[in-house]
Amino acid sequence: MAAITAVPALQAALAAEDAAIFGYGVAGAHLTGSSLSAAMRYWTGHHEARDTLAAMISGLGAAPAAAQAFYRLPFQVHDAATARALAAYLEDGGTRAYLGLVAVSDQRLRHFAALATQSAAQRAAFWRGSTQAFPGLVR
Repeated sequence: MAAITAVPALQAALAAEDAAIFGYGVAGAHLTGSSLSAAMRYWTGHHEARDTLAAMISGLGAAPAAAQAFYRLPFQVHDAATARALAAYLEDGGTRAYLGLVAVSDQRLRHFAALATQSAAQRAAFWRGSTQAFPGLVR
């Protein structure tokens, strides 16, 4: 039963990771110094998470959804400030996606999702410069 309910939630998390990979490429073009280093580190982490999620989905007998051919940014990115705002937005999207996975019946997946939710919320706080009471739930 966990495989049936987990796959859509895993696919949603995979989609959020694919969006983050694309978005960090855009944001990174406008960042320098330690912000660029952080963006590169987080971009690599999103690649690793994407690969982990794809393996989990395959392990449940489903095919991982392909990344979109293109992504529409939520706003125009033209400087470091908007690049940081985009990175926070992407991390909020990851937090929302992983919160959906926290509800599945498989304890191993719930644990994975809880840690991923926490990591995404911490990255969003880094970019935003502050925390939110319910990360990922506020748009």
